[in-house]
Amino acid sequence: MPELEELLPEIKETTRVKTKRGYHYYFSLNGEYVKSTNNLFGKKLELKSNGTYVVAPPSKINGFEYVFEVPLSEILPIPKVLIKKERERVSCVGDEDRKQKTFKIPKYHGKKVDCMRQILSRDLEEGERNNSLFILYNLLLQNKNTEEYSKKLVVEKNGSLSNPLSESNLKNAYRKAYNYGCSGIRNKIAYIKCEACEYRFKDGKLKDSNILIKNLRILPKLSNAQRGIACLLGTVFEGESPSVYRIAKETNMDWRIVNNIMKSLEKKRFC
Repeated sequence: MPELEELLPEIKETTRVKTKRGYHYYFSLNGEYVKSTNNLFGKKLELKSNGTYVVAPPSKINGFEYVFEVPLSEILPIPKVLIKKERERVSCVGDEDRKQKTFKIPKYHGKKVDCMRQILSRDLEEGERNNSLFILYNLLLQNKNTEEYSKKLVVEKNGSLSNPLSESNLKNAYRKAYNYGCSGIRNKIAYIKCEACEYRFKDGKLKDSNILIKNLRILPKLSNAQRGIACLLGTVFEGESPSVYRIAKETNMDWRIVNNIMKSLEKKRFC
């Protein structure tokens, strides 16, 4: 579309996918937050961002295969014009149009686990609400808040949202207890930032409780493969007890090899 190329000249260079009806253009958010829309530039153009998905190569639907015409390696940062338009849209919303109610973050156990504060302080949008509230509830339980109080906070948080979940959908947020770790949270909620958290390894700073620090003297005696798994346990999976299959998926290794390495680390009393 010539008109779109005029508005966004970057689409000529960035990652492009041929679809059955046209094209998908990919941009990297680079930490920016942009709201999805079906009416970009006032036209029937979709912009999909956080919490949404698209059909990607090499998917095949009704005999049509999605393919890259420009590879992912050529992806460009999201154009400033899209970020600017979103900020302008937000700044034009008057106070009388803001539906989110004032939500004062309550007292709770586990404030060093900063992802709870991030969930509580955010106006959760469609596509974020279910995972965020489910994880919030389970993190509250994991950090020794009572079941009753954890439910109360989740209900209050949902009620403060601009677009809250219905009562029946909200019940799914505390349908069962689940032990969430850092990597699982990051995989489920895209907006979570770990920089402010005192719970896990960050920014190259290893704490005394870190598994690598505890076993520093053993590291030179480990094989390269053992050291690779050990570093993963001390960074990506810090504070967690991941299964062999999760480690295998993260490392792209055969689970049997990972299983043998984990057994050898246990024999050396590394973990």
